Amino acid sequence: MAKGLGKGLDALFKGQEMVNGDHIEKIKIRELKANPFQPRKIFSQDALEELAESIREHGVLQPIIVRKKGRFFEIVVGERRYRASKLALQQEIPAVVRDLTDKQMMEFAVLENLQREDLTAIEEAEAYQSLMENLELTQEQLAQRLGKSRPYIANHIRLLSLPTDVQDYVTTGKISMGHGRALLGLKRKKLISQIAEKVIAQGMNVRQLEALVQSLNTNVSRETKSEVKKDIFIVEREGRLRDHFGTSVSIKKSKNKGKIEIEFFSDDDLERILEILNP
Repeated sequence: MAKGLGKGLDALFKGQEMVNGDHIEKIKIRELKANPFQPRKIFSQDALEELAESIREHGVLQPIIVRKKGRFFEIVVGERRYRASKLALQQEIPAVVRDLTDKQMMEFAVLENLQREDLTAIEEAEAYQSLMENLELTQEQLAQRLGKSRPYIANHIRLLSLPTDVQDYVTTGKISMGHGRALLGLKRKKLISQIAEKVIAQGMNVRQLEALVQSLNTNVSRETKSEVKKDIFIVEREGRLRDHFGTSVSIKKSKNKGKIEIEFFSDDDLERILEILNP
């Protein structure tokens, strides 16, 4: 297993040996395969096109790092250069071949992206989760090796508890990591996707969302207390209406009459509810 992970990529490159000491060879693009442990899922097409143009004019200035795998070479560091070289219709790319284990590849793939700040919050969380599972590390141990705090690691990994659609919102930047953390505070987890959509539609900031979550949670606590006294059929109908409107709904019934109260939190929220009532 690689030592000194927290020291950065020098632990892999051994300072300047990559340029001054290691043998740099030309490897055919067709013989390369992406790093199977690459945590980065999204590559900006515009940035790749820009890099490809630079490669057409100047070539690849820094060799990529690869390892031999059967008849092919797997990329350890430098996937952007590889992808841009393909766009530039290059036949070969300069590379340094290293002998690395799967665990070492995984560590350095995460390290490179973290140092370049290339990962989204969800990609970062998935990378941490993968490292913990494959290297059998606790959050505390991983934090020490990466030079991060344990709460930093924990807050990212918690994002993986969000529904898949909401994780996609974080990845694409429709909502922030702060929004994601606030949504995780909802007591009624099945409302997370609905509230996330409301955040996007209304352009709510994190503080506004936190206030909404607190209000919804307070209502849940009140409803839980009152549900003990309510008819089970009334409770079930309240739940259906709550899911439909994405907000707190209360049915108050006495004998043969009653009323339904639908809570809203702003003028925009009221308009949203009215649109549901009058599609």
